Amino acid sequence: MPPDEQGLSLPSPDRLSNLNIYLIDDILSRLSFRDVVRVSTLSKDWQYICWRIPHVKFDQTVWKTPEDLMSPTIGFIPILESFLRLPNFFLNCSALRHLYLKECEIQLPCFFKGFNKLIRLILKSVTLSSDTFESLISNFPLLEDLVLKDIDNLYPMSINAPKLRSFIFRGDIQLKHLENVPVLSNVLYAPRELVLQDEDDFVNIFSSIPALECFSWDFFEVNNGSTEVILTRLPLALNCLKRLFMSWITLGEFFDLSFALCIIRSSPNLEEIGIKECILSDGDYFESVPQEVVDEIPASFLDIRFNHLRTVKFYDVLLEEVEMQLIKILLAKYPALVKMNYLEHARREAVDDIPESFSDMTFNHLRTVNIYDVTGVAAEMQLTKVFLDKSPTLVRMIAKPLKRKIKNLLKYSLR
Repeated sequence: MPPDEQGLSLPSPDRLSNLNIYLIDDILSRLSFRDVVRVSTLSKDWQYICWRIPHVKFDQTVWKTPEDLMSPTIGFIPILESFLRLPNFFLNCSALRHLYLKECEIQLPCFFKGFNKLIRLILKSVTLSSDTFESLISNFPLLEDLVLKDIDNLYPMSINAPKLRSFIFRGDIQLKHLENVPVLSNVLYAPRELVLQDEDDFVNIFSSIPALECFSWDFFEVNNGSTEVILTRLPLALNCLKRLFMSWITLGEFFDLSFALCIIRSSPNLEEIGIKECILSDGDYFESVPQEVVDEIPASFLDIRFNHLRTVKFYDVLLEEVEMQLIKILLAKYPALVKMNYLEHARREAVDDIPESFSDMTFNHLRTVNIYDVTGVAAEMQLTKVFLDKSPTLVRMIAKPLKRKIKNLLKYSLR
């Protein structure tokens, strides 16, 4: 007996799924990007159908909100983040100029021809192979700005981008190789792990960046426990480097200090230096700076004189001996220095030898000194007095107290 005569009903046929696959693709390619994503939620059979669509219509409905029209970049990011794997249809958007991908997997199909107009690429927590990455980058001939953060890949990745000017990288620095970046001038590295076992490992950090003008190094997450070699100076000077910034650095740590001194010694044309220290409340260093290393700092700069430095900025300075040595070197070796900013967290009260250590120095060009978070401890007062006594062209000094102790500072300085 037929099923309907038994009181049974069969499920309605899925007429859409039974359509020719090419007809389905044609229908979906006429929809907006947002509607295509919605279609993929209709059934399990359709969950991944949008991956293979060759063409998708982008219009203002992708980023339209009830309040206002946001930029397309802001608008479609949440949609792209909903994919575990980047859908193939997206790789046909050849007119893209800015692309930000986060927490997805990238696998390039055979039809991928690149984004010929892309100038800015940001990849965060993206999974892709080295071959995929290199193929991806090589297909962006106009790429100028590249940001790579926490890329899930355990193998080396080469970067061939002849027009690249800005590069930000967070991760294992040994896995990136700048192969062809002749105009790259702005670099920020935030390495997770750094292993320097021979001189080449150290040199490779700066190799292939002949036009480097601004270099930033973030020590916040770096693990350098396996480092064995730190050069006194790079084999080739960084002649184009003008601005150097180092953050979360611990100058009481042997590696951090050695790294900073090497870069400074290797950069004869520096115009600005910024150093933000990381304060260890317990003073528990992985490898403290030996006293003989501190004593040798002045001698290591005897053959060096920098004539272009105009601004030095120190943040969270403890005014310990190694920092005082570095401050003295910068003041003595940079005759054009006109501005020094420093934010203090001085620990030591008794630093009576500070004036004597500057007795043979005069800062003839220093015109501005800014001091922040002044607490009134002896080290701060002594160093402030040195600036006042040794700077004949000083026209401006700003001291901002941590707890409104400016009166004590002025009273001491005017004695």
